[in-house]
Amino acid sequence: MGSLPVRRLLRCPWWLTDRFRELAFLNRDLDISLTDKRCPAESRLVRFRFPGGVRDFVAFLDEQAAAPVHPDIIGFEREDPRMAGTMEAALRWHGSGEERVRSFANSRPTPAGGTHVLGFHDGVGAAVHAYARERRLPTGTDPDLSTDRIGEGLAAVVSVKLEHPEFEGSKRGVLGNAMVRACVGQAVQEHLGRWLEEHPEQAAAVIDRIIQGARGD
Repeated sequence: MGSLPVRRLLRCPWWLTDRFRELAFLNRDLDISLTDKRCPAESRLVRFRFPGGVRDFVAFLDEQAAAPVHPDIIGFEREDPRMAGTMEAALRWHGSGEERVRSFANSRPTPAGGTHVLGFHDGVGAAVHAYARERRLPTGTDPDLSTDRIGEGLAAVVSVKLEHPEFEGSKRGVLGNAMVRACVGQAVQEHLGRWLEEHPEQAAAVIDRIIQGARGD
């Protein structure tokens, strides 16, 4: 990962450290430091910088997860004038059954999701189904590749930066821009589909992980 080493142990509130780390993941050109000066004679500094952007974020999420199914972290960044903004996403499947998708709009957490998350799931599902159909998978005796099953073991980060974000919900934690769903879905489908085609061994491991996980239901 691309973080710079922590020079001293930071005793600042955990949420502040986590938020600074998030901002560094989401803005790859940002070099951000946090200093605890509550004890002037022994100030403490932590510094964050992640040149890999959201790819580094996924690697961070995977640190305490089961072993990854494939070594590559799949990621891309794209600008789309239809939604007046840019998107960045990264993902990797691992061995545990939990799906962990972290989403952000203009570097603001969207814990309740929104159109960018819906588009992400649309794109992942479409790419996996298309790849599996071309290879006549699953077979007649295998379970269907449902959206929930495709998401098992998936760690991902979805980040969009928009000129005019529309936040909804009681805590303004849901992104509502309608066009974002189609734009993110198309981009994820194209990029993940291309990655599956170009990495057949890793793609086979992903499909097998999904099918084996479904058999275990």
